[in-house]
Amino acid sequence: MFKNDETVIAQGLRIEGKVVAEGLVKVHGIIEGDLHCTSLIISETAQINGAIIADKIVVNGTVAGPIRSQDVVLKSHADVTGDIHHKSLIIEKGAHFEGRSKQKIKKAATDTPKKSTTKKKVE
Repeated sequence: MFKNDETVIAQGLRIEGKVVAEGLVKVHGIIEGDLHCTSLIISETAQINGAIIADKIVVNGTVAGPIRSQDVVLKSHADVTGDIHHKSLIIEKGAHFEGRSKQKIKKAATDTPKKSTTKKKVE
């Protein structure tokens, strides 16, 4: 599910401001600001106060802010306050989620508008 490139934000570390990283980010500390990365694991000790954008997210800590991701898993100790925009969302028993869930649905090929086949006569 995750790539080998990883950044760790250790417990006891507090970051204020926007965080942007390539690859996997594991958060055990506190982020006061937005986070944008490829994949994200939020541990039980972690707190994020800001918007999160990542392809894959596993939450087992505290998040206050909107989440945008393809795949989101809220583990049993997750405490999320904010809207989640996702393709897939898994909420385990014990997780707390307060907000709206908005699923991104890909349109099927049959839903795309078809080009008109009407021929016009040009004079």
